[in-house]
Amino acid sequence: MLRYTLMRLGVFAGCLVVVWGLVYSGVVPRGLGDSNIMWILLLSLVISAPISFVVLRKERDRASVHVVQRVDRMKANLEANKSQEDATIDEAAHAQTPAPGQAQTS
Repeated sequence: MLRYTLMRLGVFAGCLVVVWGLVYSGVVPRGLGDSNIMWILLLSLVISAPISFVVLRKERDRASVHVVQRVDRMKANLEANKSQEDATIDEAAHAQTPAPGQAQTS
């Protein structure tokens, strides 16, 4: 997962450098007033998203498999804890129930 995130950041950084160069060379228009930095960041984000989607497909699939395995493991642990808790509650309830023929004392 970390590898995919770093690769996404790398694609974004590459797009940021390219867009910054294009804006300051005059090929792409500058933002209005003081919005130049926001314009460069937004344009870089819009360009890097589809590039990452296509270029990082295999890495994204690998990361999603890792996430699914982790979720499945957590669900199994939660289910095991829940069944263990149910067994403990059943044992406690059984211990408090008097045997047939015995009077319950208060």
